[in-house]
Amino acid sequence: MSSGGVRDAMTGPAPKGAHILMLLSDAYGGFGGISQYNRDFLDALCALPEVASAEALPRIAVPPVGDLPSKLVFNLDGLGGIARFTRVALTRGLAGPKPDIVICGHINLLPLCALIATARRAKLVMLIFGIEVWQPTGRALADRCVSRIDTVISISRVTLERYLAWATPPRLGTEILPNAIHLEDYGIAPKAADLVAQYGLANRKVLMTFGRMAGEERAKGFDEMIEILPRLRAKDPSFIYVAAGKGDDMARLKTKAAEHGVADHVVFTGMVPEERKADYFRLADVYTMPSRGRALASCFSKPWRVEFPQSQVAPMADSRRSVTVRSASRSIRRIWTSWKARSSRR
Repeated sequence: MSSGGVRDAMTGPAPKGAHILMLLSDAYGGFGGISQYNRDFLDALCALPEVASAEALPRIAVPPVGDLPSKLVFNLDGLGGIARFTRVALTRGLAGPKPDIVICGHINLLPLCALIATARRAKLVMLIFGIEVWQPTGRALADRCVSRIDTVISISRVTLERYLAWATPPRLGTEILPNAIHLEDYGIAPKAADLVAQYGLANRKVLMTFGRMAGEERAKGFDEMIEILPRLRAKDPSFIYVAAGKGDDMARLKTKAAEHGVADHVVFTGMVPEERKADYFRLADVYTMPSRGRALASCFSKPWRVEFPQSQVAPMADSRRSVTVRSASRSIRRIWTSWKARSSRR
């Protein structure tokens, strides 16, 4: 259900069983790895028989949002800026159906989530993904609110360890839930002829990095690949670099490619439709992501499923770890059971 047709569900009492309220950056109607993770997480959560209903408020979504779990209210009323989102989140959190669990999908949303959880006497769970929690955020209120968290669910052990190095340990412990992989969407297949023609890749040795081009991060290796490409082409002129994805840093990267004299040998694809991601991955002869200071296991789970060589500078601890969507549902059930057991002992 999306917000347009769910007024009765949103204003009525929560059904018998656990009611979940989640504040998050994006999920349905979003793009990128975190958006997909949140969709898989909500799908698995809503599949639990112990969960009667869930409401999720995204900061970002582009309708149409697609199919939703039957138990989920995906409330789009908060779109349109942080002030509007805050107002809707507080209204739903403090005056809507009482949540049993409040889930924070990003540490920047933690003050709102902590306020709602405290006021409604609900448990507070936070999801963590990467560098946003590797050190204190610098937002005093968010950093103080970590002491209010009951459980942290991390996408990787590396991120969890770095978070716990500075944050107060959550009261009911931690869990690791790797990203899920939709195996049915991947597999070995020839390169898509239309994409080879579109990007001029015939008889070329294709290097690829796939990811969000985020200006505040610059950690996925796009810069490093552009810098080294002239030396690679000096040895073999057939090399071409495909930088797949989009983001606010794309214009700078295009300028950098021109400055290094390789503008004609770097392909910027822009946003890749979800249904064609496997075809784009299969274009690569080598998938490379020379990151700085972070583990990119979640970025490698899909390339591994289309079976081609990969390179990563300084691979880290969680490499090649992912779970299928079905096993993600089992993991959510295990986390739920473990969490409820710990909660009952307090």
